[in-house]
Amino acid sequence: MKKRTVIVLLDLLLPLAACNPNPRPTPEPVPRPRPAALAREPTASQPFDFYLLNLSWSPEFCHSHPNAIECSQHSAFVLHGLWPQNNDGTYPQDCSAEPGPRNPAALSDIYPDTGLLNHEWRTHGTCSALSPDAFFTLARNALHSVAIPSTLSHLDHPISMPPGQILDLFTAANPSIPRSSFALSCGNNYLTAIEVCLNKSTQPTPCGPIRSCRANTVRITPQ
Repeated sequence: MKKRTVIVLLDLLLPLAACNPNPRPTPEPVPRPRPAALAREPTASQPFDFYLLNLSWSPEFCHSHPNAIECSQHSAFVLHGLWPQNNDGTYPQDCSAEPGPRNPAALSDIYPDTGLLNHEWRTHGTCSALSPDAFFTLARNALHSVAIPSTLSHLDHPISMPPGQILDLFTAANPSIPRSSFALSCGNNYLTAIEVCLNKSTQPTPCGPIRSCRANTVRITPQ
């Protein structure tokens, strides 16, 4: 009798589960998947070709991490990281054990979460051939060099648009940055980040192997 009851319950629950095959994604701090096969093993010297500036769409991350430190600020795009990249699609990471910044509080304007600050230094900053202070100064300057389109800077309701239209907004707001230097990251058709390809002097450069979101339409969570 009990066995029959279990079978009946399963028959009732399975159709309900099938009604939602694409649940709301749970964004992680790293919005773009980075296959381990593309990461180069650390060596004494880690040359790289350009930087990828990743500006995370904070409302999407905060949707599933409401208690995160940065979420109390109700920001739009926030600095995730400045990542050394190579033109062949590989990237260096974890290049040394050099300690991070001595005064993390001085970087609270760009990294209120010291855990993320330390992660970004350890994983990416150590491959820049810069000191911690120089690396994060470069990251701060890169962040402030990108203007956020007004359509997205104070968003108070959900909207949807094609990835190309979002990139058009950024190109219009940043006439000195060519369209080829922008890329868009998404997860399950939700906006997760805008990315900008920069040379070692943080001037725009073509993104090359960095691919944009291929969704027909991207949903954008309000702040």
